[in-house]
Amino acid sequence: MSSEPSRGRFAPSPTGPLHLGNARTALLAWLAARSRRGSFVLRLEDLDGPRVRPGLEARILEELRWVGLDWDEGPDVGGPRGPYRQSERRERYDAALGRLRAAGPAYPCFCSRAEIQAASRAPHGAGDEGPRYPGTCRRLGPNAIEAGGRRAPAWRFRVPEGPLTFQDGIHGQCTVDVASEVGDFVVARADGVPAYQLAVVVDDAAMGIEEVVRGDDLLSSTARQILLYRALGLTAPRFAHVPLVIGDDGARLAKRHGAPSLGQLHQRGADPRAVMGLLAALSGLAKEGGQVRPRELLEGFSMSRVPARPVALKRELLRALLPVIPGG
Repeated sequence: MSSEPSRGRFAPSPTGPLHLGNARTALLAWLAARSRRGSFVLRLEDLDGPRVRPGLEARILEELRWVGLDWDEGPDVGGPRGPYRQSERRERYDAALGRLRAAGPAYPCFCSRAEIQAASRAPHGAGDEGPRYPGTCRRLGPNAIEAGGRRAPAWRFRVPEGPLTFQDGIHGQCTVDVASEVGDFVVARADGVPAYQLAVVVDDAAMGIEEVVRGDDLLSSTARQILLYRALGLTAPRFAHVPLVIGDDGARLAKRHGAPSLGQLHQRGADPRAVMGLLAALSGLAKEGGQVRPRELLEGFSMSRVPARPVALKRELLRALLPVIPGG
């Protein structure tokens, strides 16, 4: 284990139940922090108000505790760097956006998604951003901005030209050219809601997070976030992006694969040690079919043991957790 303590976090969204892929990411984030004798933060990313499901926050916390994970700071236990719900941190995001606007990197954009899609030769960018932004509003003068004021603007970050290289704890050296692949990206929506890219940077910096362990579906976001860290004069954390758990057909794990959520496993009497054993096996930390508690995985833990490619969840491993699996 490393001799230097490290603050880590897990940041679920209360918009859907925790599945085994989420739980695996939570376990690895917890192990990364605890193996360095560091603190662990739980934060709820609940900015997407219409999609937040009542009662799901409490379920998520209960299910994480059921499998043996704990945290030092969070929405239920408090802490010195709260609040720990993004919906309660709006003024911090507004302040960061104000700094970006004042310094110049953020500018108003009056384009609709349909207009961006229809722009001449606009290639498709990163999946979460939609088509690459062609820079339509990048150089609008005061008169054009005033004319566009009939429509509330989104705010975009002015991306510098050239590739950005960073080191990932699982994927190694990664190079992304945000300008050519994504273009200037949104940091606040037209309705005033801060974009994920800005909110997560503000929160991780304010909470002193030193290592971010998350699913590698967010790997493409990292370069954008590093640009925001730099523009705001903040220190970026280390990153490790965990490959996804997939079904036996090679597709991202979904309901059609018969994989129950963590809550369903709990309700149907699964042994949490067996669930952790499965997640540990999927992470290269234990043999298949075992039972384990999270703390038993701390000794000798290293992110280098985690497979760098997606791992398939075999149906027979699910059957070992429960006697009857939907679709089995």
